[in-house]
Amino acid sequence: MHQPPIPQIEATDPEIAGLINGEARRQSEKMRLIPSENYVSLAVLEACGTVLTNKYSEGYPGRRYYEGQQFIDPIETIAIERAQALFGVDHANVQPYSGSPANLAVYLAFAQPGDTIMGMALPMGGHLTHGAAVSVAGRWFRPVQYGVRRDTGRIDFDEVRDLALRERPKVIFAGGTAVPRTIDFPAFAEIAAEAGAVLVADIAHIAGLIAGGAHPSPVGYAPVITTTTHKTLRGPRGAMIMTDAEHASPIDKAVFPGLQGGPHNHTTAAIAVALHEAAAPSFRAYAAQVVANAAALAAALQERGYDLVSGGTDNHLLLVDLTSKGIGGKPAAKALDRAGIELNFNTVPFDTRRPFDPSGIRLGTPAITTRGLTEQHMPLLAAWMDEAITAAAKDDEGPLERIAAEIRDLLTAFPAPGWSAQP
Repeated sequence: MHQPPIPQIEATDPEIAGLINGEARRQSEKMRLIPSENYVSLAVLEACGTVLTNKYSEGYPGRRYYEGQQFIDPIETIAIERAQALFGVDHANVQPYSGSPANLAVYLAFAQPGDTIMGMALPMGGHLTHGAAVSVAGRWFRPVQYGVRRDTGRIDFDEVRDLALRERPKVIFAGGTAVPRTIDFPAFAEIAAEAGAVLVADIAHIAGLIAGGAHPSPVGYAPVITTTTHKTLRGPRGAMIMTDAEHASPIDKAVFPGLQGGPHNHTTAAIAVALHEAAAPSFRAYAAQVVANAAALAAALQERGYDLVSGGTDNHLLLVDLTSKGIGGKPAAKALDRAGIELNFNTVPFDTRRPFDPSGIRLGTPAITTRGLTEQHMPLLAAWMDEAITAAAKDDEGPLERIAAEIRDLLTAFPAPGWSAQP
């Protein structure tokens, strides 16, 4: 059953309750490797389901447009102060509804429609909001995009510098959604300063690693930092924008009233809880284990002949090119899901296949690390993956159900937050 229990939903709307319980069981029984997913604590889950969702709070603490903020203002203030302390920033805005609106707020604060912006190209590992043609960022602004070297799979900073100095973007985004290597914030900062651009570090994927000391921080290099609050940070589905003192006011004005009305107060409380958890010594151990697990899984896959973009990983994420295995990323991901291993198909740099049927798969270790798996489990996981992918390449469904059963059996020793097998 779902934890915390949902008896009122079960009584009022059993159809939805059944789907919630089904999803909770699925999360418990699968090896969840999507690098942008995790398990939140029961405390975060509880905060998300409180009466705070009933309250409108347009504005900021002490400057609201609605009365009745006696408890909301302290909650948001606590979340802000915890973000400032955890990341060492001057200012934090905890109101953005998600990562994409947070990045849109950055554009609203520091650019005008038609201005040049710069970010990593989507096929190279960037995010939609960093200037992809299909996103609002690509339609409202003039995007210029950098990529990675064909020979190394890593960013060529000489190319980034030449592009920035030639195009003079107003905003440069550093970060992405499929970047398996350490982001060199000092190098980006030097280029942004020379080009006269505002450097924005999008740390949505690595925020928890930064908080836990397992990845270098952009603080002191990027005056504006955006992040989601889930992924490696293990909070609710929300976002934050953190800045130095100089860039705080434009960001606050862009979030409200520029883009949003009232914040989601139940999410703000859950963010505060997650930040409190991330400040604990145990979270540093978690962040280090995420990286250790990713490195062990990368090595185990490479031993089985898998091609990893950039040759490995420095963080939580692996990007695997399946071209040499004779199967596309999409059929491989579908087969792995049937085998109890959840990840996503993904474009790899210089991919010759279509985006919805790409050559690669993207996976990561945040969720399985939360459940307690360590380096010793990674060779077995790689073996299961290899067997399932090999079977899928041969259109052989035989091994998949057995692998799923073996995974369910292993995971019983590592309970998932949010689900209990006990009625």
